[in-house]
Amino acid sequence: MKIALETDVDRQPDRVWAFFQDVEEVVKCLPGAHLTGRTADEAYEGTVLVKLGPMAITFEGRATVEADASSHTGRIAGSGVDRRGGSRGKLVVEYTLTPAAGGTRVLVDAEVQLSGPAAQFGRVGLIKEMSERLVEEFVACLDAKLDAPDAETAGMIERDTVAGGSLFLRSIVGVIGRFLRRILGRETTRERDRE
Repeated sequence: MKIALETDVDRQPDRVWAFFQDVEEVVKCLPGAHLTGRTADEAYEGTVLVKLGPMAITFEGRATVEADASSHTGRIAGSGVDRRGGSRGKLVVEYTLTPAAGGTRVLVDAEVQLSGPAAQFGRVGLIKEMSERLVEEFVACLDAKLDAPDAETAGMIERDTVAGGSLFLRSIVGVIGRFLRRILGRETTRERDRE
């Protein structure tokens, strides 16, 4: 499934770009993600804990990171497996940083592939809603790090593991809310047409 997201950060592109190049600091802002090492070919190894309702999935895997400073674009390709439940996941993320009014617009195009038990939660609407929530939390952490008075303080700021049930519940509420707004909008249109 493909997911496209965008968000604005209240910092200039060069500063946001510099932060994105510090992979260890970026990972501290990603809920549930932890680096465990580097490979000989400079890939990153780590785990990502994802809680979907009653299901907790820990993907163990690796990711490669590419960046082009001249265009402020980057690409992250990762894959992982949940050894306990047998779920597998692949993710390719391409991002672009562009100037925006007073800061930076971050554009993200992602392709997510899930198989095994995790795939039952792979409905596009729910995954997109959860992705948007994760981006919100990532941006809040990024802002806090960039506001820190020094590098030591910034290094101590990290996002706690997201309460999956809470994230799942908020995502479900968001999906239902959009559905209801769509239905109510149709009803309002029908009522106007009758008048």
